Amino acid sequence: MLLLVVDMQKGLFTEDTPRHDAGGVVQRINLLISTFRQAGHPVMFIQHDEPENNALAPHTPGWEILDSLDRQPDDPIVRKQACDAFLDTGLADTIHDMGETRVVITGCATDFCVDTTVRSAAAKGFSVTVARDAHTTADRPHLDAVSIITHHNWSWENLTLPGEQHIRVIDTDEIARGI
Repeated sequence: MLLLVVDMQKGLFTEDTPRHDAGGVVQRINLLISTFRQAGHPVMFIQHDEPENNALAPHTPGWEILDSLDRQPDDPIVRKQACDAFLDTGLADTIHDMGETRVVITGCATDFCVDTTVRSAAAKGFSVTVARDAHTTADRPHLDAVSIITHHNWSWENLTLPGEQHIRVIDTDEIARGI
């Protein structure tokens, strides 16, 4: 089992880009990170690269992973340039090379990179669990963040996938207890 932490970068958590329950989400992701490490399971960070002069331009302050996350120097990082962490990154091969088939997904933003990564992981045949309360987004012009998060949690649980495959959406505490 592998924990994926998607796009928890400083440039996405500013006064101009407030995220729903950011402190609580970071706390819950850190709980999962600690639990995964204690159980000997890997933790991987996904980092979004944007072009120069953007908030997530590589090697700028906004591009860095949040200091409040318990990231260790040996935690692998996969860099991406699209919402889908699997697109043109080698992430699937890396996960297979690690001998993993199950992923737990957390991060930012629910309606963009988290959603696309969840769906892509399922399409690639991974067993996917989403930490229901460990992903976040911002209010959008047409919908508030809580509604977006609630909608995506429901949507992921109800996706039609082949065979017996399904996406599990589970609270962080329950995931931690099951590891």
